[in-house]
Amino acid sequence: MADQSLTFPELLDSAEGRDLVREMLARMAQMTMESEAGALCGAPLGARSDTRTNQRNGYRERSWDTRAGMVALQIPRLRKGTYFPSFLEPRRTSEKALVAVIQEAYLQGVSTRAVDDLVKALGASGVSRSEVSRLCAEVDVRVGEFLERPLEGIFPYVWLDGTYVKVREGGRIVSKAAILAVGLSEEGKREILGLKVGHAESEEFWTELLRNLLDRGLRGVKLVTSDAHAGLKKAIAKCLPCSWQRCRVHLMRNLLAYVLKGKKELVAATIRTAFAQPTQHEAKAQWRLLADNLRPGFPRVALVMEEAETDALAYMAFPSELWPMLASNNGLERLNRELKRRTDVVQIFPNEKSVVRLAGAILMEQHDEWQVARKQVSAKCMTGRDTKDDALLARGAGG
Repeated sequence: MADQSLTFPELLDSAEGRDLVREMLARMAQMTMESEAGALCGAPLGARSDTRTNQRNGYRERSWDTRAGMVALQIPRLRKGTYFPSFLEPRRTSEKALVAVIQEAYLQGVSTRAVDDLVKALGASGVSRSEVSRLCAEVDVRVGEFLERPLEGIFPYVWLDGTYVKVREGGRIVSKAAILAVGLSEEGKREILGLKVGHAESEEFWTELLRNLLDRGLRGVKLVTSDAHAGLKKAIAKCLPCSWQRCRVHLMRNLLAYVLKGKKELVAATIRTAFAQPTQHEAKAQWRLLADNLRPGFPRVALVMEEAETDALAYMAFPSELWPMLASNNGLERLNRELKRRTDVVQIFPNEKSVVRLAGAILMEQHDEWQVARKQVSAKCMTGRDTKDDALLARGAGG
């Protein structure tokens, strides 16, 4: 009778062996996640403890790509904050994009000394063009699918802003605009809506982005918040029949540009009293009163205030719970700073496509983080209807 026994290496190389390895990985991973989540909560799952600082909130599914194959994970969710397993890579796609862009720049001879040092640190100095092409193609497909995905649901509130990056084009180094659109859905969650890279923030440039969003399903917009760029304002008026909110932070900077340094804080504190009013009607009355009071000493400030009254206080026509979010582009500014921090590593991009690759990967991961984080606002505030998730949100649990 033939010996049917298998050695351990032979077993692992079989289909049954790979299944066994995946099962072992899944169990070990689950034990690790439960332990890490328990440490964040201050107590193990289901245990009562006076030292508990957080509670569990179910699980979310995620696939883990390993050398043994795909492993299905059940990642614990927390009532407060978020948890991500230590053995996974939270920014894998954006890091691939960064490496791809740096390698591409290196091969095309456009990288600076700082980028050369980083390339050497990454061990990419001997990379082949075929490897760069493979890595770029892998990232580009995912980013392209994300940026062109259909927009599902209704987005009553939208924020628009842009930042600038340096790109090599036709033998010259030029500054190009990367403009972004972020929306707040009826479910109370933020989403990255779109990205476009081009030469300038002109009316035509912004119009192309907005029409792309509309073609992909953007609807139900009630208010757009942005700075007062002339081309952007015209594009919004042309494409979106909604109210426009002039970013309060940008407006304040514009107003204080007409004030001497020693009096800036006094004038700023005076103007802020209008924003502190409980209703839009009272805020407009206070705004006019302040403009009249400032006119003798600061005529240019008073003139700008008169012109900006409607746009500066447009957000007050919406639920007061949303006022801090709708009044300015602060949330989008933070996202722009993260983009700049990551793109500054490259310094000079080899082409426009590489900008989309890296910026799109970063935005895709931020979008994913927003989807698993707790809501920004309650669904009742957005739609006027109570939901089960709102009860959790009211207790700080999130949805």
